[in-house]
Amino acid sequence: MNKGRLNVFFRWVLVVIWMMVIFHLSSQQANQSNNLSTGLTLKVVEVIEKVTGQTNLNIEDFNHIIRKCAHFSIYLVLALLVLNALINSNKAIRSKVILTMIICILYAASDEFHQIFVSGRGPQVKDIFIDSCGALVGTGIYLVVWKNFKKRTVQRLS
Repeated sequence: MNKGRLNVFFRWVLVVIWMMVIFHLSSQQANQSNNLSTGLTLKVVEVIEKVTGQTNLNIEDFNHIIRKCAHFSIYLVLALLVLNALINSNKAIRSKVILTMIICILYAASDEFHQIFVSGRGPQVKDIFIDSCGALVGTGIYLVVWKNFKKRTVQRLS
């Protein structure tokens, strides 16, 4: 396998690994998933209390926010990885962006469907929307960084 193909293969392996991480997280039973996010929430609240001095924060409200931010962030990373895997293909950039979004949205939908079979969990259409927004932002971030990198590379070569 030549170096270019190996590079593309490695990029797609990262996508698959990240999808496996997502699958693993959504395979956790409701109480297990809640314990994970509550633990993270308690750490975040502890930091906020130290910074602001405020001590009457509602853990349940923050836990809900942390869970939705996790959805957003996980799919932001998925979009970064997918677009990175597609970036050197011969397709137009618009096609790469559309394909990235299709992959991320379909995976988000399949992930929510998968939760039908997990104890205490269920599909949430709003989570697919949040996941899609994360993917859209991840795609945007990638494009901004990629264009700036490309522009600087061209300037250096000139």
